Amino acid sequence: MTIPASSASARNRMIDGVTLRLAPTLASSLEWIGEKDILRQLLACWLMVDPRDLPLSPRITGHPGIGKTTLAMAAAHERKQDLYIFQCTADTRPEDLLVTPVLAESGAIAYHASPLVTAMLTGGVCVLDEGNRMNEKSWASLAPLLDHRRSVESIVAGIQIHAHADFRCCVTMNEDASTYEVPDYILSRLQPTLQMGFPRKEDELAILRYHLPFAPEDLLALTVQFLQEAHQLNLAFSVRDGLHMLQYAIKRLALDPAHPLAKDQVWREAVTKVLGDDAVDLPSLSRRRAGALGDHSLPQGLGDFFFESNDPLHPDK
Repeated sequence: MTIPASSASARNRMIDGVTLRLAPTLASSLEWIGEKDILRQLLACWLMVDPRDLPLSPRITGHPGIGKTTLAMAAAHERKQDLYIFQCTADTRPEDLLVTPVLAESGAIAYHASPLVTAMLTGGVCVLDEGNRMNEKSWASLAPLLDHRRSVESIVAGIQIHAHADFRCCVTMNEDASTYEVPDYILSRLQPTLQMGFPRKEDELAILRYHLPFAPEDLLALTVQFLQEAHQLNLAFSVRDGLHMLQYAIKRLALDPAHPLAKDQVWREAVTKVLGDDAVDLPSLSRRRAGALGDHSLPQGLGDFFFESNDPLHPDK
């Protein structure tokens, strides 16, 4: 359902005598490049196979910068639904998630619906981005939305808001340390979990070409080779990092076409500027990080001194 942006009245919604000002939609026609199966998994979560069925609200997990939000945006585009994104942060309050009172110039209170509530009212798709950065109090306000009740209660506006039948939702969650523990009663509602990994070599190259079609092929090749080696060493460098490195290298060369350094040296400079000096030597960086985490390998037995671990004569085989 698309609401004309030119109509001011269409951007308001009356609920129990309270007028809500709706949030704008996010225009996006991003193409999904990568494993098609995870896109089908997300679309399956949002299907309704019977009038008595309910859509699922999955969580999409993975390292930062690998395309979790892009996946959700592509799924909304595939379903031809308006898209809304709410960026979750550590200081997100329940009223930020739902309805925020704003003092108008006239002195009256105007109630602004969040992107989430706007999607609920108009039958759009809402992505709760980086949901595990949000505190438990805010998550608690969404508990009834994520189960069979499909509604929220705005304390500040004094109204209950029910979700449109076409409303769909998902949550992205980064795998890093700077996050909250999402309470179990919320995790039990955010199901299933769709785990995203790093893209394959050909997909990574296609993504970089899609976003930077003007990038020289040799710089593209260097970047993809770097990223693939990082993935194999379990270093969390992402496509987003690759895009930033490429952009810097291209701009550096464009600023000074007669740069005394070769292209591969300019690209190495881009690596250090985006990821730090240590990133130039990925194997050494991987070993240092593994050492910082501690060596958790199993103790060796006598057989380990005489046989390789995969030797069929090894006594533990």
